Amino acid sequence: MNRLIVITVLLSSLAGCGIAGTGAAAAAGGTSEVQQAAQAKQTEEKVRQQVDAIQQQAAQQRQDVEKQNE
Repeated sequence: MNRLIVITVLLSSLAGCGIAGTGAAAAAGGTSEVQQAAQAKQTEEKVRQQVDAIQQQAAQQRQDVEKQNE
């Protein structure tokens, strides 16, 4: 009887570790996804800034050309 109880406790412990490991892996994966989303947002902001700068340059060039043509 004692042997059965010991085996049951050990198996329960091992099963609990597996569940905890799965939960830890899911949490780590979630963190990775959050980091990726943050990096994507930063990249998007950099691209927007670059596009804005290019548009400003183009506008300045147009103004320069218009001044030359006056």
